[in-house]
Amino acid sequence: MGETPRHQPYDLEDRAFEFARRCRCFVKLLPRSLGNREDAKQLIRSSGSVGANYIEANEAISKKDFVHRLRISRKEAKETRYWLRLLDVEQAPELAAERATLVQEATELLKILSAIIEKCQK
Repeated sequence: MGETPRHQPYDLEDRAFEFARRCRCFVKLLPRSLGNREDAKQLIRSSGSVGANYIEANEAISKKDFVHRLRISRKEAKETRYWLRLLDVEQAPELAAERATLVQEATELLKILSAIIEKCQK
């Protein structure tokens, strides 16, 4: 499944973009089933929304708006993790490994966004 970078991009916008791109590549390899098709649609939406809402946060007109949009981005990261976990990849160990990597990245994005939110609220 493509090259895995040795380190994550420092820029959070780039990192979120790369995460959404990798989710899209992952979806193309999934076993065909009704459940996977529907869950993959949700995965594509939520993974893209992580970065899109982060971009919106950076264009916020106030600190309150900034935090609000970061919370939406964090919510989308949680939702992405959920959809990833629902996908059926049990018959394909290489897909299960990539899913685990994507779940880990969603978790890391979630933690980063949470830390930014917490810092802004102090």
